[in-house]
Amino acid sequence: MKKWLKRAGWMLILLIVGIITCNVYVEFSSKGKTFNSTAEIPKNKVGLLLGTAKYLQGGTINLFYQYRINAAVKLYKSGKIEYILVSGDNGSKYYDEPTTFKEDLIAAGVPEDKIILDYAGFRTLDSVVRSKEIFQQESITIISQQFHNERAIAIANAKGINAVGFNAKDVGGRNGFKVKVRETFARVAMCIDLVIGKQPKFLGEKIAIQ
Repeated sequence: MKKWLKRAGWMLILLIVGIITCNVYVEFSSKGKTFNSTAEIPKNKVGLLLGTAKYLQGGTINLFYQYRINAAVKLYKSGKIEYILVSGDNGSKYYDEPTTFKEDLIAAGVPEDKIILDYAGFRTLDSVVRSKEIFQQESITIISQQFHNERAIAIANAKGINAVGFNAKDVGGRNGFKVKVRETFARVAMCIDLVIGKQPKFLGEKIAIQ
């Protein structure tokens, strides 16, 4: 019994150390690279809008989604990006994040020909790597909440992409708390992915953004 308790104790210590180390790495990698103001953020040709579901399980609007739409529209209309690359999950014909984002972006005044869809953004790593490998962008502006931008920027740095982040409004309450807890472990998973050289689920032919 003591042997198993000792092992469990060491595993807990390793987990805590891993969480702290990965979070410090993300914070260090993204320091000074996220922005709340369109006046301060550098200009890039493409803004990478990271996908999420539009609705929560109860049918109410997902504020993470709505605030990302708002941020992308604000950034585009300020002239700090020319195109919006929407990268999200389209794992089945019944679930299509990129198209949903596109419809709402158009409704908010973004021209259709300025929106490019990436249907294979199943994870943040996939979205970031594909922005370079498929859509040929060496420099991008990532659009999501700050905690998500920070992780995406850490991935971009590791993959040789010059990235900054435009912060969408954060979400509080129970849903916001749950997402923040998941983010803590997502950063650990990210570190593991970078160490083992994890690649996107799909790559493919290059697509030029003209």
